[in-house]
Amino acid sequence: MFRKKTYQLENGKSVTEPRRYTLLILVLIIIAMYVSADVTGFKLSVLMTRGKEFFTILQQMLQPNFGYLKNVWKPLLETIQMSLLGSLMGASLSLPFAFLAADNMIGNKAITSIFKFIFSIIRTIPTLVSALVMTYIFGIGSLSGLVAIFLFSFSYVGKLTYESIENTDMGAFEALTSIGCTKIMAFRYGIMPQILPIFISTSLYNFEGNVRYAAILGYVGAGGIGLIINEQIGWRAYNNVGTILLLLFLTVFIIERTSAYLRSKVK
Repeated sequence: MFRKKTYQLENGKSVTEPRRYTLLILVLIIIAMYVSADVTGFKLSVLMTRGKEFFTILQQMLQPNFGYLKNVWKPLLETIQMSLLGSLMGASLSLPFAFLAADNMIGNKAITSIFKFIFSIIRTIPTLVSALVMTYIFGIGSLSGLVAIFLFSFSYVGKLTYESIENTDMGAFEALTSIGCTKIMAFRYGIMPQILPIFISTSLYNFEGNVRYAAILGYVGAGGIGLIINEQIGWRAYNNVGTILLLLFLTVFIIERTSAYLRSKVK
């Protein structure tokens, strides 16, 4: 670690081995883990003694109460609906803003910086936090979750879209503007065909992720299936929680497979 070994080559030149910091890095990692465990109150003894409770809860969840299914369909459908609408609205609105944020579309650095900053600020706010804020504005219900998903989709899809716009081949765009087309027309016919597969693929991936995220928005009163998950966990009805999670798993699996198939066709 501290000593650099030197090798003598046949041609008379000498090569010094680079210093290795593996041991130092391991020591720093161990120190960081110890400090983290102390700050978070982690105790291995508690984990060993109370960890078995996890398997007790898991055992009950693996025995789902199928009689509770009739109470799950409506919240699940509500979750899918607000995920779909929020994702669609966010992705659609992000496209014109991504155009304004792309350096190669807008020549003004100040304008593009403002819109990139907007995307960054919105993306920084966790969806759960924005959903909680929306419940104070719109009240408890699906509308708050819908707005939270919309904001996340807008910032997520928008950022990836303006990055793809900046990395496109500008040949067709420049050719169209040179014959008198406006920037909007040149973007429509010269850039959109290039970024459309990426945009659709990103939007689909964002939607399937939002279905999972929407499941926990009910914890802050933002509607959807999270409301009954929170309720049943509070009542320690883990059989019902198992039923909810099983149906949610099947729904997410179907959406992911469908989304993956559509993305493969788009590509």
